[in-house]
Amino acid sequence: MSSQAVRDLSTTTTTGRPSPTRRHPFFALAAIVGTQLMLLLDVTVVNVALPGIGKHLGFSPTGLSWVLNVYTLAFGGLLLLGSRIGDLIGRRSALMWGVGAFTLASVAGGFANDSTTLLIARGLQGAAAALAAPSTLALIATSFSEGSERNRALSVFSAVAGAGSAVGLVVGGMLTDFGSWRWVFFVNIPVGAAILLLAPRYIPETEKHRGGRFDIAGALTGTIGMASLVYGFIRVAESHWGDSRALTSFAIAVLLLASFLVNETRVERPLVVLRLFADRNRALAYCIMLLIMAGMFGVFYFTTQYLQTYLHYSPLRTGFAFLPMAGPLFVAARIAPRALARFGARRVAPVGLLINLIGTIWIAQLSASDGYTAGLLGPLILAGTGIGLTVMPLNTFILSGVEPKDAGSASGLLQTMQQVGGSLGLSVLVTVFGTVSRHAHHDAFIKGATAAYTAAAICGALSLALALALKTRKAPVIG
Repeated sequence: MSSQAVRDLSTTTTTGRPSPTRRHPFFALAAIVGTQLMLLLDVTVVNVALPGIGKHLGFSPTGLSWVLNVYTLAFGGLLLLGSRIGDLIGRRSALMWGVGAFTLASVAGGFANDSTTLLIARGLQGAAAALAAPSTLALIATSFSEGSERNRALSVFSAVAGAGSAVGLVVGGMLTDFGSWRWVFFVNIPVGAAILLLAPRYIPETEKHRGGRFDIAGALTGTIGMASLVYGFIRVAESHWGDSRALTSFAIAVLLLASFLVNETRVERPLVVLRLFADRNRALAYCIMLLIMAGMFGVFYFTTQYLQTYLHYSPLRTGFAFLPMAGPLFVAARIAPRALARFGARRVAPVGLLINLIGTIWIAQLSASDGYTAGLLGPLILAGTGIGLTVMPLNTFILSGVEPKDAGSASGLLQTMQQVGGSLGLSVLVTVFGTVSRHAHHDAFIKGATAAYTAAAICGALSLALALALKTRKAPVIG
């Protein structure tokens, strides 16, 4: 999440003054940031370990994507419900319950001896993350006094979020190389235990908001509907478009997602506040964010497979191979605020998306004879730079002009778009990969991967086209 999003959220999540009984702000921030880092790293840490997981538990190359998709679907699908639960039981309690459940699910994942057990554990991790994640920013707002103290806390939070992807890739490589893929799950045990020790002692509880009902129907229809859609695509990747299970899954997805939309217009407290899409710029920005994550997850997934399966990189070397993407992303994200102040979000976002598109088109030209330097280095640098320049302008369009009562819903929906977009995009790209590689007579992996990269480039081109349709606000909020 960008620093702009953090600043905007900090003004809308405060429920009261910081508790005067707080004993040490360092430990409070350590628990909050540690939670965010643990949940953020879980995608990238596991990504590097995927080839080892697939080998030991018997996943197919396309079925392996479920290890990521189950987590992101549960995380994104239940995120808004988790935020509502936090309102009811208190943000600190929600964070602690979420971290506790996440840690236990990590233990189950680490000891998994078959694919089914691992996928169940990943789903439980995602559900637990959906409960804990919405409380992190709210607890910063209530645990630190407004002004310099809170600004310092938000700065640390933003830096950790920005560097998380790079840290996760390297840590995942180290754990897998020096131990085994199981350690990418076991590492959460000491982190979770430390958070559970620090949180009740140093983080004040927030005010509890009673009243209203949970939108359980919305959570179930939305999450299961998206899971059915993803399953349909992955089933096609493993068989063909006429497969009866795939067609049935698509039909169920359409029915459930239609029911979800109808439900959201009728319930008292909907998970998705549909009026947020009435603003043209905000609706476009949500769509752009979904498309960016769709392409980005696919690039990460297939590049990891290429490095370890095709170039025979070790997990640790794979993690370091992604640093040319993570480094420019972090630098560009730090430059973005100054670029926004000078040129405005309407101009900066398309530039970032164009740079990202060029990088994705470049990587789609990968051939069997290319190595890391010729085939991946340049595209990763461009993709990281482009995404780093793009996220903050999109957050500006999404969060600017939001009524205070809708600010939490707007930011929660942003995170949901990121998780669901990544999961749905990865499933589509896996389908493209499976369809092309199945009919290739030689270099099946390369042909399938380049077809998937091309699909990611199409996502990038669509996002650029949508960004060019954004309109300058009369008084943009660029902080």
